[in-house]
Amino acid sequence: MERYNQTLKEHSRTLRTHMTDAEQVLWHRLRRKQIQGVQFYRQKPLLVFIVDFYCPAAKLVIELDGSQHFEAEHQAKDQDRDAALAGLGLRVLRFDNRQVLLATDAVLEVINKIVKERL
Repeated sequence: MERYNQTLKEHSRTLRTHMTDAEQVLWHRLRRKQIQGVQFYRQKPLLVFIVDFYCPAAKLVIELDGSQHFEAEHQAKDQDRDAALAGLGLRVLRFDNRQVLLATDAVLEVINKIVKERL
């Protein structure tokens, strides 16, 4: 298991009980090993971050972004975060909330393809 800041554990639990609509839709399709038979975790602490979804078997992180992530400041933070996670050998996939809500099957196809490649 990857290392993480222990102080994030309580906050990650809170985030699991207050998921966005897009997170709920995607979680319903990722949970219980529905993709390539691998386990996904939601709101998982990694390093100093809490990632939306994490699959340790495929070393894959999935982030769902709201509209604020299109602002320059957030994009810079996201790039730094992605680089730190990539330093652990993790692949980061980003989807915007709208994509997940309106094109769930297409998003799942991408996730399935990447998981299959990384196993």
